[in-house]
Amino acid sequence: MGRLSLRNPLTTPEQIAESPSQRQGMSADVEASMRSYACHLIQASGTILCLPQLVMATAQVLLQRFYYLASIQDFPLRGIVLGTLFLACKAEENPQTIRNIINVVDIVVKRDRGYPEVVTDGYDSEYYELKNEMVIGEMQVLRRLAFNVQVELPYGLLANYLRSLELTDQERVPQLAWNYVNDLLRTPVYVCFQPETIACGAIFLAARECSVGLPTSPPWWAVFDANAEDVVQVAKAIRALQARKVPHIMPLSARELKMYGEGVLDDHVAQMRREMRDKLDAELAFASQEKNVDEGDGGGKRSQTEHVDYGTRPKSRRGVRDSTSRDHNRRRHTSSRSRDARHSSYRPH
Repeated sequence: MGRLSLRNPLTTPEQIAESPSQRQGMSADVEASMRSYACHLIQASGTILCLPQLVMATAQVLLQRFYYLASIQDFPLRGIVLGTLFLACKAEENPQTIRNIINVVDIVVKRDRGYPEVVTDGYDSEYYELKNEMVIGEMQVLRRLAFNVQVELPYGLLANYLRSLELTDQERVPQLAWNYVNDLLRTPVYVCFQPETIACGAIFLAARECSVGLPTSPPWWAVFDANAEDVVQVAKAIRALQARKVPHIMPLSARELKMYGEGVLDDHVAQMRREMRDKLDAELAFASQEKNVDEGDGGGKRSQTEHVDYGTRPKSRRGVRDSTSRDHNRRRHTSSRSRDARHSSYRPH
């Protein structure tokens, strides 16, 4: 049995050369775009939920690891996005409710596709379908990763390296390097290199962009236990990510994945957009009409009560019972006094 290490598990060259999705016929470019869009959903949803960057980064790394062990065709994006985000919240001790995560991810998808941003009802079939996908996605991620959800991130190393290289006083280098580390979450870099190499690659590219010199004697990357070739590969991955434009309409379910392969997903999304907007307009018009009817009925009732003659209002049943009871008590009291008078006038001989 292998020992569990706190170091990040890395992919093998065979996994990098041909992922499970590529073995089932998906091209490398399509897979890269789908991975990037899935990470976009996690980042945007976590931002709305006000999650720490540590949680969002952990979820994205878990997603990247999972899709080197399973294919997108077998496990579509939406369920794995929900499952990894839910799992990362628990792993990093920042729990969120299932309903909040489902609603936020659904809103981000609707915003990307131009749908009306209507929150799903917690009791309809759509919500329960998303909930089942989340539970299954979390279970599959834990199973494929053998419950190893330990993720070591380069943020702390990056801050220490910048301080050691005396780059913290630079105007743009620290922020650029930090942005590069975040951008790399959308690539497989985090499952190919250790955090030291990722931090060095971000610093290398940021310093080059800002024309800032770095020590070469001894080589600065060697001091931080990084390899020069790996640092360059990380920088190239950042460049490739900047050059690639990811569309905001990507297949999220098995049905949409089939449509995407047939080239009709965009038409389907456009049709759904029209139908959802028409449905929302009809609901708003009906609600407005109901409100006008209720206001009209309320005005008529007030006008009728204003002309009521309260002086001729009949007695209530309670008033009738009260008056009957008073008459009965008066008669009983009178008869009691007369009886007492008779007894008081009697004198025995």
